[in-house]
Amino acid sequence: MKIEKEEGPAVDDPKPEDKPQNTKPENIKPQDPESEGGRTPAMAGLAIAVVLLVVGLWLARELTAASKMQDCLMSGRTNCNVIQPQ
Repeated sequence: MKIEKEEGPAVDDPKPEDKPQNTKPENIKPQDPESEGGRTPAMAGLAIAVVLLVVGLWLARELTAASKMQDCLMSGRTNCNVIQPQ
């Protein structure tokens, strides 16, 4: 048993001169960066970067102080405490 497909009327593609010249749809509005919430992730990233910078500076200062204390102790000194000016 053979099944034949029925063919409907052929639809031609529109010719280039039949297409509208303006290809931009009028119902699409330009995207406003503030309307999409684009600043929130950027501000969160900036806050994270600032926190990492502050923690990095604090850690560098603490490691430097520990290194100086270790150098003092390794040289055989016994008075390595930091004297606070009054």
